[in-house]
Amino acid sequence: MKRIYLSPAKVMAVMMSLGFALSISSCKKEGCTDETATNYDDKAKDDDGSCEYPVAQEGEVTKTGSITANETWTANNIYFLDGKVVVEDGATLTIEPGTIIKGKQGQEAAASALIVAKGGMIMAEGTAAAPIIFTSELDNITYGEKRGTNLTKTDNEKWGGIAILGDAPSSTENGDKVGNLEGIPADEGYGEYGGDNAADNSGVLKYVSIRHGGISIGEGNELNGLTLAGVGNGTTIENIEIYATLDDGVEFFGGTVNAKNILVFYQGDDGIDIDQNYSGTVDGFAVIHGDGIGTDEGLEIDGPEGSTYTDGLFTLKNGLCKNEGSEGSAADFKSKAQGTIQNVTFEYGSKPVKLRASFDETCGAKSDAAKYVADDRLVFDNCNMSSVEVYENADPATCISETAAAQTAAEAKINVSGSGGSVSLSTWSWGAAGNNNEL
Repeated sequence: MKRIYLSPAKVMAVMMSLGFALSISSCKKEGCTDETATNYDDKAKDDDGSCEYPVAQEGEVTKTGSITANETWTANNIYFLDGKVVVEDGATLTIEPGTIIKGKQGQEAAASALIVAKGGMIMAEGTAAAPIIFTSELDNITYGEKRGTNLTKTDNEKWGGIAILGDAPSSTENGDKVGNLEGIPADEGYGEYGGDNAADNSGVLKYVSIRHGGISIGEGNELNGLTLAGVGNGTTIENIEIYATLDDGVEFFGGTVNAKNILVFYQGDDGIDIDQNYSGTVDGFAVIHGDGIGTDEGLEIDGPEGSTYTDGLFTLKNGLCKNEGSEGSAADFKSKAQGTIQNVTFEYGSKPVKLRASFDETCGAKSDAAKYVADDRLVFDNCNMSSVEVYENADPATCISETAAAQTAAEAKINVSGSGGSVSLSTWSWGAAGNNNEL
């Protein structure tokens, strides 16, 4: 057998050539780039068509479009929301304790969400032992489990969220009694909310965890973890967890519904957001967030927007708002915020609770949060915070001395050193944050 011997120089050249080829190959690594595939490769740059997907097993049900007749979702199935699933007027969706619902990915018009339209009803009554869990299709949680292992408190924007729309009073724009939920085209029909029925009943949400959601449904419009629009006080909202959401944890657009034991854990925008003269009571809540998710406020509170239903007053009591880093502010009370904040603690270091002041062209005070504090229409009772700060609703500020006077008046009205809220975080030990030992 004839042997071929290469000189050291030629060996080196061959090795360098191979190394160069390998480096080019590694820079253009191909593989499966779809996160929902079983063989997803996070190092792949180009998809090579090799993705493999799990075959739908018995017990996996995909839901899309309208629910027009009563139906029940059971714990022996995992349900997948593909786009908007709408419980229409006259229909009732019942969800058994322990049921897992997963939202598919998709942005804007393709975003997945569960929407209970005005006149529809949801009966989702979980238990601490068997909560009802809404999460992303990317979450590896499965039957009988309370948490998955592959997503964390900063993994949000994986699907949409839940929106319930009712017939209760809401102060919408232009003196209207009826509004249309942001991001849903008016001609779709299912975005309408608000009316005259304060006792309207949209059903029950109990021991429900909503995880890894919040997503864009249009420019400047995002789905919250839970949106309650014009929901009446015949509805039961108790023991709710919003975990890792892109936008607000819970947003109230008017309505009279009362809510109890609400946890918002690591939200991207505001923890609890009140708009359009919500006039119910939230009793027992905690908003906890940290860095890296773009958090805005623990609480963002507005009053009526129009000339209808302007007299309703909200109550927020027995609560805690805190950050576990440096992002986010304690609270912003603005746009005619009116109601009572009782037994609430704000833990944000030296960051203040903010009160907006508005003035006319002669610097006369207009109706706004700071004026309502002076008029006892916005009341802080036994709260604990670092300080309060009045700011002018103008940029640049023009009524400097009047703002300073409003600051003095607010400090005289608000005792910042009350005992605050007595909130036991173990209330939510059944949820994702509790089972991840994050509370």
